[in-house]
Amino acid sequence: MAELLNLEKKLAEYKCDTNKAIRLKLVRFVEDLEDETMSFSPLYSHQVFGDEESVFGYKDLEIQLYYSTCSLTTFFNIKYSSKVVEKYDNVEVDNVESKLLEFIPAGYCINLDEFIVQLEKDASFRPFGFLIHSYTVYDEKEGLELNYEIYKTDISCPGFREYHERLQTFLIWFIETASFIDVDDDKWQFFLVFEKYLEDGLPRFATVGYMTVYNFYAYPDKMRPRIGQMLVLPPFQGEGHGAQLLETVQKFYTRDPAVLDITAEEPSEDFVKLRDFVLAKLCQELQAFVPEKLKKGFSAEMIEDARRTWKINKKAVTLLCIKFNELRCYGSDQTPAKYFKHHSRRVYEILRLRVTNMSDPVQSSEYRLDVKRRLAIPFKKNKKEATRLSRLMPEDWLAQQAEMSVSQEQEYLEETYQTTLEQYRRILERLARV
Repeated sequence: MAELLNLEKKLAEYKCDTNKAIRLKLVRFVEDLEDETMSFSPLYSHQVFGDEESVFGYKDLEIQLYYSTCSLTTFFNIKYSSKVVEKYDNVEVDNVESKLLEFIPAGYCINLDEFIVQLEKDASFRPFGFLIHSYTVYDEKEGLELNYEIYKTDISCPGFREYHERLQTFLIWFIETASFIDVDDDKWQFFLVFEKYLEDGLPRFATVGYMTVYNFYAYPDKMRPRIGQMLVLPPFQGEGHGAQLLETVQKFYTRDPAVLDITAEEPSEDFVKLRDFVLAKLCQELQAFVPEKLKKGFSAEMIEDARRTWKINKKAVTLLCIKFNELRCYGSDQTPAKYFKHHSRRVYEILRLRVTNMSDPVQSSEYRLDVKRRLAIPFKKNKKEATRLSRLMPEDWLAQQAEMSVSQEQEYLEETYQTTLEQYRRILERLARV
């Protein structure tokens, strides 16, 4: 028994958390290679290393994935202090390199000297496509304004295919359900964000983030762009680039008369919050959303004005969840877009909160009831569907009804209302700073 425990303890030393072992870095200057403060770790690694996000066989494992900040030329290296060489029953050493190379495109560097030579070539790198927006961000730490540009391109642009192969590798580390797209489908469009800076008096362009959009056909002669993927690289997060990118894309497609509306594919909770902010910012200037009209409640005028002016999608998919625990799992704040019949409705609620005196009992009560009526829509739809199903499965219907009590429904609505209210307040705080 003692020998078995010692063996288990020894083997445990060779099991590594891949989220900690992977060290990502965007390299702008040669000296950045030695600066450990510039490294960052992935949020996820399950798509490469399995659900446990771990590998066996190495002690002090470090997986170095460095990218030149402009062209994203890649340096790949694996370091460890020791490796399991003995064979144990049913225990095999993971082949880290082979797992990673399924996701890292060809052309990477395996030694630093080679990478440094490639790094110098970033001086000639230029963004792909054409410029559609530029903006500045004040860097309080450096005490200066930094310049950023957004470009629109497609896969036909020379050199972009190879660049995109390197760029999309970040998705697997930072988007939980990410997948690589079929870039040969010419309906995919790409929007790229770069920081424009000077080195030796010449402009350089550091990769900040990007968005993919698929142009779906809409009968009879329209187009419905759908946002597929969006990522701002970690060193640039929290600086407002996501909002700049989303607003720029919204405005870009709004100018096209062939566009019916703009949608998003399975938006994450963070993306929905970002879209709330951007759409509220855009709609706050519309005549349909003036304070006097907001106080009267949600209206068809708001739907039409938002759709006509900013191509905001009118309807979203509605999920039917019968059980209470399913509603808690798929509730409106977990998958918001799927529960809002109108995206403009959520914008209305945000802007109405701004003109509502929540210290006034009457105004506060009116606002709370208005929002809760929208939050209760899934319950009404579920009950209607369940009533229909009960004709076929009466026993199942009775069991489902037993799981959903009035008090549980009220508890859920109140909890969701408070969460929604807090989210709206944060959005309004951000709007006040614009």
